[in-house]
Amino acid sequence: MAYHVSYILLGSNQGQRKQYLKKAIAEIRQRCGGLVKESALYETAAWGNTQQAAFLNQVIIIHTQLLPDELMQELLNIEQELGRIRTEKYGPRTIDLDILFYDNLIYHSPKVTLPHPAIQDRRFVLIPLAELGERKIHPVYRKTIGTLLRECADLLPVKKLN
Repeated sequence: MAYHVSYILLGSNQGQRKQYLKKAIAEIRQRCGGLVKESALYETAAWGNTQQAAFLNQVIIIHTQLLPDELMQELLNIEQELGRIRTEKYGPRTIDLDILFYDNLIYHSPKVTLPHPAIQDRRFVLIPLAELGERKIHPVYRKTIGTLLRECADLLPVKKLN
């Protein structure tokens, strides 16, 4: 069976944020596929609902044999097991896991849209993504991640942590 390359965004703004990211990565490695690369951690203002605690965000690259819907279901299971409660859009969360890219696939199902439809609008996604592959081409916009970052109108602060 073939391996696929998937870029996943992790975010947390409740409790021990760094621990939630570490636990999520451990679960992803165990259930979804091998970790290829991970970005630094970034502290970012909450997007869409700024009246809440700042997020820690990170992007990882994995090799997976799971199909897109299977991968998304595993990520949703991990979110739930780590205490994610979905009450409001853009609300606080213990963990948020989003598939950004799956190979260069353009795909839509009731469970997942690929690539993630808001990559180009969010600096907190583009900055760690550029760290892992500034020259990666977005399959819909046909632009590099670096170009999308330079064109991004989002002004919310994104701070790299040491």
